[in-house]
Amino acid sequence: MNFYNSTHKHYCGIDLHARSLYVCIISQQGETLLHKEIPAKPDALIELITPYLDDLVLGVECMHCWYWIADFCDDHDIEFILGHALYMKAIHGGKTKNDRVDSFKIAALMRGGNFPLAYVYPRSMRATRDLLRRRTNLVRHGADMKAHVANTTSQYNLPPNKVNLKNVCAREQLNTTFHDPVVQRNINLDIAVLECYHRELSQVEWFLEKQAKKHQPTYFYLLKTIPGIGRILELTILYEIGDIQRFESVQKFASYARLIKCKAESAGKTYGTQGNKIGNAHLKWAFSEAAVLYLRGNTGAQQLLQRFQKRMSKAKALSALAHKLGRAVYFMLKNEKIFDELRISVIPNSDSGVIRSPVSRSFS
Repeated sequence: MNFYNSTHKHYCGIDLHARSLYVCIISQQGETLLHKEIPAKPDALIELITPYLDDLVLGVECMHCWYWIADFCDDHDIEFILGHALYMKAIHGGKTKNDRVDSFKIAALMRGGNFPLAYVYPRSMRATRDLLRRRTNLVRHGADMKAHVANTTSQYNLPPNKVNLKNVCAREQLNTTFHDPVVQRNINLDIAVLECYHRELSQVEWFLEKQAKKHQPTYFYLLKTIPGIGRILELTILYEIGDIQRFESVQKFASYARLIKCKAESAGKTYGTQGNKIGNAHLKWAFSEAAVLYLRGNTGAQQLLQRFQKRMSKAKALSALAHKLGRAVYFMLKNEKIFDELRISVIPNSDSGVIRSPVSRSFS
């Protein structure tokens, strides 16, 4: 958890909503200079805060409509900070909670150095990241429809369909599977939506790849060098990271990607782990998938997994391998170096079985 601790003459806390803003400005001495509700319009906001622009920092809680506020501050050269919604518990714990109170608490957190920071994603890449996340949701919805087709086949005790529904010819085979016209119409609905998804998502993926080459060409080609990482995984890692320089250390990157668990300790006693859901779920998914794909046809990686399994379960061993891949990606992007198999895995030796690379400490 990082806090904003810079000092300013004026602190502007905004309780943000889709159609309204409750603005509170306090001075460095703690005096409330302004406390007012206005429409969520740039003209109304700039008119309100103009007298305090000489040394002003503006902060909002991270919610779905913070984009335009960040762009507004960027256009008017105003210091902008984004509050981590999960960590801003101080504004939710009072006996009375309303927009007026919340805006004051946000400004007070900024003044006191207790404002928890979230990352303000770059303006130029933000829409592309949202499009990629939208694609992921649609693909998962398509998987639910494929599962519905399979479940309906089992429901009517028909032979299982061993066809891949991502292929056009396989989907055409299901047009005459069921004798009941109502059931067949139900399946045809699934197939029609899958046809639409297949047509539209293929174009979206091509568009996303084109955008990645423009936004982060170095990251794009470096991630291609990792065995098992294809187009979708590399795009997900690229856009969820944004800029690798925002992570001060590999430990902070691994924590953000949910690749590690944090112990809960008190008075020398361990109470398990906590914070497993804090971080980026998209990166966690990408590295978990990459770990499984990295094992395909990779003898060294399979031997590394077997070594992990000697002291942990297979699920934990895969998580450990995903952690190693995450560390490797961090150093690759940080140093702009291609993937080095020797730095993450073991390599076979025909004379003595298996040896470990002497430079593996860099990613371990």
